[in-house]
Amino acid sequence: MPQSTGQGLNSELYKTIVAIVDDRVREIRVTREEFDGLKQVVQELAQAQARTERRLDRLTEKVEELALAQARTEERVEELAQAQARTEARVEELAEAQARTEARVEELAEAQARTEARVEELAKAQARTEARLEELAEAQKQTEIKLATLTDEHRKTREMLGGLAHTVGYRLEDEAIWALPHLLARDFGMTIEAPLVRTFLETAPHRYIEVNIWGYGRLEGRRTAILGEAKSQLKKRDVDSFVKTVAKVRKIVGTDVFAVLVTYQASPQVKQAAAEKGIQVYLSYELRLPQASL
Repeated sequence: MPQSTGQGLNSELYKTIVAIVDDRVREIRVTREEFDGLKQVVQELAQAQARTERRLDRLTEKVEELALAQARTEERVEELAQAQARTEARVEELAEAQARTEARVEELAEAQARTEARVEELAKAQARTEARLEELAEAQKQTEIKLATLTDEHRKTREMLGGLAHTVGYRLEDEAIWALPHLLARDFGMTIEAPLVRTFLETAPHRYIEVNIWGYGRLEGRRTAILGEAKSQLKKRDVDSFVKTVAKVRKIVGTDVFAVLVTYQASPQVKQAAAEKGIQVYLSYELRLPQASL
């Protein structure tokens, strides 16, 4: 029979229990070692986890920074998009303005072409005008030559007429100088002191006027100067001019002046004007006195 222990257990059971306990202790020892190793691993994992979390924190911060940067980038992109839209709108406006400018340039080019054509026409017209002016200049030159010739001929004609007029005038003056003493004696009872003459009267020192007929006579007992002019055709202006000459001579000689005008022809109005100024008018045919009256 198996022996029992002091605790009331037989030896076999005791051995069995000891064996089981030893096995269990060995299992516990192994588990402990494994647990210690596991604990070491867990600690390492915890440390790695801490490092990972720190890296995650930094990564989170970086991600947040990147998110903020992304937000700013998106805002900037939005601004750039809006600026791009404005730029595109401005480019469209500029394109339209360019189109209008090109159209205006085309219009100006056409206007320039028309202007150049007009200038060409004007240049041709100018050339024709210059040619015409050249013709006119030549014609003017010929006209001036002819005019110079005519002027010279006219001068000669005037000289001839002047000479003829002087001849006629002198002839009339000569006849008047010869006939007036008889006419004045017959018509007014005037006696002539000396033959009448053609002469110059001094109006001031070295200043003279020409008188056609000049002399002195006595009229009603008074000494009177006789002043006469001969005109081929007597006009009103001749009468007015002679009145001024009479006044000037009257001032020079200081005596009465008997004024006489002799002419080939005078209208009744001119004769009347002379009579109103106290001027005696004789026509040329009245100078031809009959021989019996001489």
